[in-house]
Parts: sequence; C-alpha cells; structure tokens
Amino acid sequence: MSLSKINSAGLIGIDGYTVDVQTDIANGMPAFEIVGLPDAAVKEAKERIRSSIRNIGAAFPSKRIIINLAPASYKKEGSVYDLPMAVSILTATGQIRIEDPARYAFMGELSLDGNVNPITGVLPMVISLYKNGITQIFVPKANASEAAVIEDCTIYPVENLTDIIKHFTGIKKIAGHKINIEQILSSRNDGVLDFCDVKGQESVKRAIEVAAAGNHNILLIGSPGTGKTMLAQRIGTILPDLSFDEALEVTKIHSIAGTLPAGVPLITNRPFRNPHHTISAAGLSGGGTVPKPGELSLAHNGVLFLDELPEFKRDVLEVMRQPLEDGNVTISRVNATLSYPCNLMLVASMNPCKCGYYGDAHRNCTCSESDINRYRSRISGPLLDRIDIQVEVENVNYEDLSTSKKSESSSSIKKRVNEARKIQLERYKNYHIYSNSQLDAGLIQEFCPLGEKENQLLKGAFDNLGLSARAHSRILKVARTIADLESSKDITTKHLAEAIQYRSLDRKFFK
Repeated sequence: MSLSKINSAGLIGIDGYTVDVQTDIANGMPAFEIVGLPDAAVKEAKERIRSSIRNIGAAFPSKRIIINLAPASYKKEGSVYDLPMAVSILTATGQIRIEDPARYAFMGELSLDGNVNPITGVLPMVISLYKNGITQIFVPKANASEAAVIEDCTIYPVENLTDIIKHFTGIKKIAGHKINIEQILSSRNDGVLDFCDVKGQESVKRAIEVAAAGNHNILLIGSPGTGKTMLAQRIGTILPDLSFDEALEVTKIHSIAGTLPAGVPLITNRPFRNPHHTISAAGLSGGGTVPKPGELSLAHNGVLFLDELPEFKRDVLEVMRQPLEDGNVTISRVNATLSYPCNLMLVASMNPCKCGYYGDAHRNCTCSESDINRYRSRISGPLLDRIDIQVEVENVNYEDLSTSKKSESSSSIKKRVNEARKIQLERYKNYHIYSNSQLDAGLIQEFCPLGEKENQLLKGAFDNLGLSARAHSRILKVARTIADLESSKDITTKHLAEAIQYRSLDRKFFK
C-alpha cells in the first residue's frame, strides 16, 4: 500500500483555495476512482492520466487507485487537477521522489501524449497558494508569465509530464520563469483613439471629463450621427492608469473567464466592454452551472459601454440596478452562490426616440407620441436614477467639422483627471474607497457640505425638477468631482449648477 499527498488549487469566485490531492494505491482488483466532489471534467481525467503516463514511458499501476481531492465539501471542476493527480500517482509508485512535497504545488491539463495544456484561473490560484506559504509552483508553460506576476513565487513552466520526472530525478532541472512587472506596467498602450479627433462637442467632452474624474455613470442622448459612439470609445483614453493592485484584480477576473489574451501576463489598460444589445441577463451579470463572470465583472475597474441602450431587453437592463449601486454582482445557483466585483463606469448612449430625431433642429421626428413614450419606457426610472450624468449630444456645425485645428488631446484631459483622482485618493485613504462615485450617505454628509446659497439652489432644483433622493445624492457627488477638478475645497454654486445641469435631461426626455 502506497500513499502520497500533492498540493494543487481550485477556485471559488475570483479567489483560489488550496486543494490536497491524496492518492492511495493498494493491491486488489484494478480500479481508478476520484472522490471529493469532482465534476465531469475531473472524472474524465482518469483516461487522460492513464494514457499520458503510459505514453511517456512511465508505468501505470494495475492496482486499486483512489484519489481524494480535499476539502471534499467544495465542488472541483475543470482540468486543472490532471497534472497534480498524475504526479501524485508517480510519487505513490516511487517513480519520482519529492523531498518535502508541502513546498510544491502543481496545476495543468494533460494531453494523451503527456503534454501539459494551458488552463484558466491560474493567477488567483497562485495568489492563494502563496498566501498559504506554497511558493514552488509548476504550471503549464503557456500560463507561466501570468503566474510569475507574483514575484515571490518560483514558477516552473512545464511542457510535458516528462519534464516533471526529469526535474525531480535530477536529470534536467526546470528553470524558474521570471517577468519584469515594472516594465510591463510602464509599457501600457493607450491605443490610437484620441479626443483630439473629435470635432466640436466641447460641452459633451466636459461632461465626459467630469464623469472620468469621479468614475460617474454617464448617458449620451442624441440623434444618429452626432458622435455618441465616437465619444464613448475614447473615454478609456482619459481614465487614470491602473495601479498594480487594480491590474491584479482585473487580470484575475479575465483569467477565470478565459478572456485573458494569450501571452499577456497582466492587463495594464482599463477594460472597455461593449456588449451587443442581444446579450442575455446571464451574459451581463454572469452565470453557468458554476457561475462565471459576466460583462459587468469583466468591465471591473473600467468601462461598460451600452450602445443604443433602449434596444437592450428590459430584464437585462434591470439586472444592473443593484450591481451599479453595490459595486459587486451576486449570482446564486444550486451548486454555488458567488460574488464578483463590478466597480465600473457605465457609459450608455441612445437616440431620443425610435426614429432618432425628436428635438433635432434640422430633421423632423416621424414618431407618434405613443411611439416616443413606448421607446423611452424601455428604460426604467430607477435605472435612469443611477446614471449620474445625462448629457445631450447635438449635431456638429459645419464650421467645427471643416476646421483644421486639432481639439484638446486625451493626454491633456487625462492630466486633469489624474489630478482630481489624486485628491480623491488622499481624501478617502482611510475609508477604503477610491472615487467620489463610491460615497455613501454618511460620507456625502461629511465631504459634500453646502453653504446657504448652495442649499437654496439645490432646493429649487429638487422641487422644480421633481428629483428623487438618489438623484439628490448623485448631484452632490458630481458637484464634489467638479470642485476637485478645480482643486476647490468647497462646493460652490458654480459647481452645483453644473452638476444640476447634468440631471436635467431626464426631465426633458422622460417626462
């Protein structure tokens, strides 16, 4: 009878946990059983392991093999356990000897010929292993750079199961894989889009700058061809650079979802997600038998752009209401209840009516009043209330289009946004929030006090526009951001008036 224990890792949401792969090989009728709540992919590993061990020339025991994946109370899914189970069998049969196996961990999918294929979710699993004191980690070669983001771990890239045997028998050691994190962060690419390409629309650019400075949600309303999509696509170019901790969070989510680009160890640009209006509620919030991140979470620390907002199904839009407020999305299934972060900036665009020309100065609207009301009713009042800034995008005049003068560049706007964000980071450093959009009722009272004139101005707007309590709070948050852009300690009537102006469109178009 032979027994071995090998470390591996699994996933719960965006966090990893250590899995103890325990193998018992005993005399008796040949059998191979895997226990510990394995899913179908883990159960199928039996044939992959048997074939890969035989095809590399090693011996597969004709005995009774039982592998337990502990803790047995957690559902084990995916092909990540192929490699550790194979190594555990080789150890139990004495074909390799690992001194102090508690120091090592293994993860990877096996091919029938013994090659080690890439897996998803490597980064969060490596982080969990590191927190548990395991720093010698063997991963598929294709995942090595992603795993090496955790610099205090020694990452061994594995191409074939034979590499493991050679490493522990001393024939050929696998060299540890290293990457330069500072170089990766400094080489981020902002792309070719730039606000200097946008002609006119100065008031809209100002609203977008305010939204970016405070991480506020924004809705662009205008006729077709006014440049709503063009403006939205450039918002990412003025957002502050990702910090290392933010980049880790974003990379973890994309690693789990399987959307991390090949050869990219760390996502260094803020995500910009642009789902089609045919997306389902599960596609937006996340789902599956074991829930995976949806578009809301894939846009974490970045931008979620919903073009033609009323074309999205009503139930899909309503899914966003609580996540936009809480900064995370909770998915409940029979097998698990998981929460994924979604601290994002919602950017939406829409036409004012079905034909697109309601209120247009140059073209007549062909919609009936009932058509207009039906079109607008696709967006509920509670969802609209959660959008801090609503701005009208008007047609650009010919003089602006024909000028050869360049508009202000994204880099110039980004400098102001960065300065405003620095003020916010310093102000909220003891509150575990990073922007004005995250202020709750208590913090609004503390950091957004108003003088007598400002109170009178806001009271008049509240009564005349019929604003909700949530709209009142969001006006104060936006006013705080406008004041930060001017490095002003106090919110003045000028800042408040501009913030109120950004709420007026829900009265004009959604009466």
